[in-house]
Amino acid sequence: MRTFIAIDLEKELKKNLSLLITRLEKGQKNIKWVEWKGMHLTIKFLGEISEEKVGEVEDILKKISGMYKPFPLKLKGTGTFPPEKKNPRVIWVGVEEEKTLLSLQDQLERELEKIGFPREKRKFHPHLTLGRVKFPSGLQETLQELEKHQDSNFGEMIVRKMTFFESTLKPSGAEYTVISEFGFQ
Repeated sequence: MRTFIAIDLEKELKKNLSLLITRLEKGQKNIKWVEWKGMHLTIKFLGEISEEKVGEVEDILKKISGMYKPFPLKLKGTGTFPPEKKNPRVIWVGVEEEKTLLSLQDQLERELEKIGFPREKRKFHPHLTLGRVKFPSGLQETLQELEKHQDSNFGEMIVRKMTFFESTLKPSGAEYTVISEFGFQ
């Protein structure tokens, strides 16, 4: 099964991001937009794992979740990957840097590495993907609208848990199913 660990967003934040997507869409057919129900902040993508590994991952998530208290998550700003906006592949909303989130992600990397999951080579850049660009042509209007929101606040929440998800790829897009959730103390 294809899996990842994430923070699921509260409905109010999903609503705010859906409104932003509506402003960005402008009839744009070259971008696959994320559906509101699938909006989340990925902390660690694990990829394909066996049923046997699920239990090992859950043991680590249980251990780590007991070491953290709930913490704030603030959504602010917009951007693209790559950042120069010439031929963007991803359109995103930023997450204000928060020490607890960075610590949690780093600890997950270290603990999961012990059971065979390689560390991410790139620095963790917390963001929420809004859309994936299929073809880079005709994006001017969308990118101009995106730039208007580069300093906008999209809301905040208190993160009370992390979620272990299964991702099933379908022609209509990825479908996410909760495997388990781990509350912070």
